[in-house]
Amino acid sequence: MPKFSITETALEGVKVVQRYRIEDVRGFFSRFFCAEELAVAGFDQPVAQMNQTLTRRRGSLRGLHFQHPPHAEDKFVSCVRGEVFDVALDLRRNSPTFLRWHAETLSGDNGRSLLIPKGFAHGFQTLCDDVELLYVHSAPYVQGAEGGVNPTDPLLRIAWPLPFADLSDRDAARPLLTPDFVGI
Repeated sequence: MPKFSITETALEGVKVVQRYRIEDVRGFFSRFFCAEELAVAGFDQPVAQMNQTLTRRRGSLRGLHFQHPPHAEDKFVSCVRGEVFDVALDLRRNSPTFLRWHAETLSGDNGRSLLIPKGFAHGFQTLCDDVELLYVHSAPYVQGAEGGVNPTDPLLRIAWPLPFADLSDRDAARPLLTPDFVGI
């Protein structure tokens, strides 16, 4: 029996990964990550880093973050507690879907993850209190390569589902995109 189903989205390279659960009276077992199966979906680099976030308040927003080349990274994002509106934004230069975004609801209950390739910014808004996410990265974080896009940029028209409860000063201060922005 397969441990995942992988579904394409309208943005090339962004995929929804549904993890299957085997349940009994004790609870469930679910394969969280499988290098062999996810390599076929595009996550074909070794795992370089794993990160966990806890976000306390419903409506909080984190993002939109990315790493500039040559430190760009593939991300495998999963919610293990609570629920988020998870967004991938295409920043790839010359991409037919440049500046388009795709969102999925990820939750601890639905077993869904988002596979986000290099060239995308990532962010999420919490849909409840006390949300935990796990990220698997194909490259380590490099502070000097960090980039971000202002999540409130009207050019993007991201339909965040809730009013913002919390947004870091750093994310709020990100400049809006200009007409000469050509991507990364």
